[in-house]
Amino acid sequence: MVMILGIDPGSRRTGFGIVNAVGNNLEYITSGTIHIDPELALPERLKVIFDSVTEIVVKHMPQEVAVEKVFMAKSADSALKLGQARGAAITAAVNQGLEVAEYEARKVKQALVGTGAADKSQIQHMVKTLLKLPSVPKEDAADALAVAICHIHTRQQMIAVAQAKGFSRGRLT
Repeated sequence: MVMILGIDPGSRRTGFGIVNAVGNNLEYITSGTIHIDPELALPERLKVIFDSVTEIVVKHMPQEVAVEKVFMAKSADSALKLGQARGAAITAAVNQGLEVAEYEARKVKQALVGTGAADKSQIQHMVKTLLKLPSVPKEDAADALAVAICHIHTRQQMIAVAQAKGFSRGRLT
């Protein structure tokens, strides 16, 4: 059993989602969006992200954290702000003694939908299906849950490879 906190960082909205992996079963714990007042200066926004992620970690006590990597956004300025939001979230997690894994958006989409070009509605639908949720989660929360699920799948694959005795005709044995 491992509980993963997924984070979809942003300087105005940061999604979070916690998923518990029990064997091959996924169990939804919680998710939501940290809404940051756009009127705040960037340092204050980063503090909100740091404090909020710290609060989530202290309350739910996940074992690991998975964060979406920065991609080149609409502008270099947007990418820099996104990187700083990621930094605040990562620092909050590391400050609580947690390991942090990072995943590109395309890898997360590939892991959940089967294509790295999936759109938001496809991610939301797969998160709802995989976690057996009664309704589709909001975009930022769905993205964060998707990052957590991607990390769980990656983690399970790494464990399977580590436990494999060898390869036979290109297959794990």
